[in-house]
Amino acid sequence: MNSAHDLGGMMGFGPVRPEQDEPVFHAAWEPRALALTLACGALGEWSIDTSRHARESLHPVFYLSASYYEIWIEALTHLLERRDMLSAEERAAGHVLTPARPTRRRPPTADDMPAILARGGPCDRPVPQAPLFSVGDPVRTRNLHPAGHTRLPRYARAKSGIVESVQGSYVLPDSNAHEGGENPQWVYCVTFTGQELWGDQADPGFSVSIDCWESYLDHP
Repeated sequence: MNSAHDLGGMMGFGPVRPEQDEPVFHAAWEPRALALTLACGALGEWSIDTSRHARESLHPVFYLSASYYEIWIEALTHLLERRDMLSAEERAAGHVLTPARPTRRRPPTADDMPAILARGGPCDRPVPQAPLFSVGDPVRTRNLHPAGHTRLPRYARAKSGIVESVQGSYVLPDSNAHEGGENPQWVYCVTFTGQELWGDQADPGFSVSIDCWESYLDHP
């Protein structure tokens, strides 16, 4: 979807200023926000793609003015409400008012989390067909503007590039975010020149490499 989360290549937001010796967390509540998001994700009620889409679906005014973990906790709250795991009354009260409903997986304990985090969320999946493109092939991204989730950046749509590598086959986020099935596809690393992405004024020595699912690409 086209929203405030997709800022790549846009002007007017000022320079990126890395913080020297930046701490892992900037406020005491942020570790809890991270822990809650990971623990709720381990319940099996939604995928990582659904979680990402919940964040990018937040109102642009909130998204652009909130901190990183404020975005995480607001999106988590929306997911819990949509799954009938949190009521508006409980959100307002700040504590549980009714017994929790059963979830697909039992709630993880603190002892469970090291193994869960070590396992991660592998999303590579086999597909029966051979890759449609090969290394060195010229390709062109499709002009996609879906209302739902996509991992094709807005600045790289309807652009021509070269396949740099075939990465393997992986879950299609566009489908998985909306519970439409994993629908795995081949993924390609595609390289675009800066001038192809941003015109003749771009640095001629600049390039960008983007992982593109097969359905994002066409032959030129």
